[in-house]
Amino acid sequence: MTNPKILLVEDDLPILEALKYNFEREGFEVLTATNGRDALQRARQYLPDVAILDLMIPQPDGLQVCRELRADPKTRDMRILMLTARDEEMDEVVGFSLGTDDYVRKPFKTRPLIERIKALLRRQQEDAAGDADMVSIEGIDIDRTNHIVHIDGVELILTPTEFRLLWTLARQPGRTFNRYELLDCARGEDANSTERTIDVHIRALRKKLGDRAALIETMRGVGYRFKPGKSN
Repeated sequence: MTNPKILLVEDDLPILEALKYNFEREGFEVLTATNGRDALQRARQYLPDVAILDLMIPQPDGLQVCRELRADPKTRDMRILMLTARDEEMDEVVGFSLGTDDYVRKPFKTRPLIERIKALLRRQQEDAAGDADMVSIEGIDIDRTNHIVHIDGVELILTPTEFRLLWTLARQPGRTFNRYELLDCARGEDANSTERTIDVHIRALRKKLGDRAALIETMRGVGYRFKPGKSN
């Protein structure tokens, strides 16, 4: 990707300036915002490739910004990495359920953060370069080219991570994927991810699948598989 565009949303100015400097050194085009209102305005105007979003920004907070970005057709496919200084597991769970692609706690090291952002962008490029593929199974139609899912003809709105998980599982029904395989296919290389991360995404995906939720079967102690014939 040439000069990827990144939106930094952080109300701690020393952190914001340090991140801006380091990402510009890496060749990123950097946009900044210090509150949720400006973050949403810049995201909708400039359509960055990825946003680094601090949870505790004001007017509105990071979770609300994430929610609004995912609800807007113009920005819903944007990669989002959430930053937080709070050691609250529920914040992470809520963030992933709203569509955050990655989550980093403060304090953090700049170089690993940059590599995580690059991994998100690599995954974005791979998705964009994919073949004109379609999977149709159990009334679910998955269009990989356009990133669209329909259930019985009704469009299902998924986050980018949820889409990749559903695509991976549904295109090889019956095959069991362990959590590390799913982490890699869903979000790229990320040495700091945990097995619990994929469980959060799967739980959110099942909720959206409604009466098709049971198609994603838990393989205890291993991971998950798509099992046709399991829907209600």
